[in-house]
Amino acid sequence: QVQLVESGGGLVQAGGSLRLSCAASGRNFVGYFLGWFRQAPGKERDFVAAMRWSGSGTYYADSVKGRFTISRDNAKNTVYLQMNSLKFEDTAVYYCAGRWGYSAEYRSSGVYNNWGQGTQVTVSS
Repeated sequence: QVQLVESGGGLVQAGGSLRLSCAASGRNFVGYFLGWFRQAPGKERDFVAAMRWSGSGTYYADSVKGRFTISRDNAKNTVYLQMNSLKFEDTAVYYCAGRWGYSAEYRSSGVYNNWGQGTQVTVSS
């Protein structure tokens, strides 16, 4: 069982930046697929970004495209979500999620079977 631990959330002013980290336990993540989701109070958990651990593909929600970047550091078994030009509506708890193998349904939280505990991101207007 892969364990995922997020960090890096916090309070930032609109227009600012934050970088979230998701550290994955274990070794040899060849074939692993990792995504970021977010959930605001009273709302559903929404897809944000995802990538193949190999780095061969990255995917973004339209709402964050051009502002957020997903990347990974193999040596640290860590995936990052760099968030720039943050907006008030980006406020949410952010979760990283993982699964073995790519799924065409990567935007759906239901296809992931490993989840982190979440980290709060609050953007003040």
